[in-house]
Amino acid sequence: MDTVQPAFTKLTDLAAERLGGKALLCSDDFFAEKENLLKPGRGIFIADKYTDRGKWMDGWESRRKRTPGHDWCIIQLATAGKIYGVDIDTNHFLGNHPPNASIDACYIEQGADIDLENADPVTMGWKEILPKSSLKAGSQNFYEIKDKNIYTHIRLNIYPDGGVARLKVYGEVFKNWDIVNEEEVIDLAAAVNGGKSILCNDMFFSHMDNLIMPGRGVNMGDGWETKRNRTPNNRDWVIVRLAHEGVIEKILIDTFHFKGNYPDSSLLEGCNITLRDENKLHTSEIKWRTILPQAKLSADHQHYFENEIAGKDSYTHVRLSIFPDGGISRMRLWGRIKKEEIRNEK
Repeated sequence: MDTVQPAFTKLTDLAAERLGGKALLCSDDFFAEKENLLKPGRGIFIADKYTDRGKWMDGWESRRKRTPGHDWCIIQLATAGKIYGVDIDTNHFLGNHPPNASIDACYIEQGADIDLENADPVTMGWKEILPKSSLKAGSQNFYEIKDKNIYTHIRLNIYPDGGVARLKVYGEVFKNWDIVNEEEVIDLAAAVNGGKSILCNDMFFSHMDNLIMPGRGVNMGDGWETKRNRTPNNRDWVIVRLAHEGVIEKILIDTFHFKGNYPDSSLLEGCNITLRDENKLHTSEIKWRTILPQAKLSADHQHYFENEIAGKDSYTHVRLSIFPDGGISRMRLWGRIKKEEIRNEK
């Protein structure tokens, strides 16, 4: 039976390696490397796979501690952000999981030269955001975080030692829009800027979140792909909340890796609404305006559109439709922000 996922798991995983999260330091990763903590999925288990140090495990695993203290791992989040919840996943760690864990967090200015391992904890400003809490073996351990300060780094503490398969840190990207001027061109849809895929009609083969991740897709599974649809004149769609209200000036629709399953064509539309109206996005109350008229697509190709863009209206949300179905690796929407932000009205 699947574990019930808390509402905060729909938010962005700020620690994800693919978003730019990094495992910087740890007290010990003798059996399994700290970098595994931030990889996608929940980790796998290969029964007969061993290394020269012991059983191979897909996670972070320290040796059995024979001295006082506990093990820890410091992680740099992909972006500064507010943390709403965490998943300390001990998948496949059964006789070797930590009984307890806690999490500290701090904010470090970009470019600051700090020795994270040896810096004074008070100077660093570490703050406990998850007190020492019990962990179940082989399970997703979900904890809501009440502290809504903005942080850039976290420290996962495990007591006293053991293995954790994955750590997910769910929250909202924080970007200081006050220092972004209206002449600067940025990717308004990018997850690292605060864009979020919030609704789609189908993501049977791969998740809508992949559409706005950094870089190009690593394979066909690293994109948004719908199942084969047999309904005549079908269209599949995904809605993305832009990082900031803005005017879109250049579009990229990338079908990288999608060769026998790319969409025949795509259409991009936009709307300008407040957050409180997001629950109406699937209804006819929202009036969508064409940004990019329906355009033919090719297999395994980067499609750039600029002159084809209709108008210079500003938008808070976009809807990408594909005809009749298939897969898109990435979508980029470069443009300029509109400072008169209305989207965060409550």
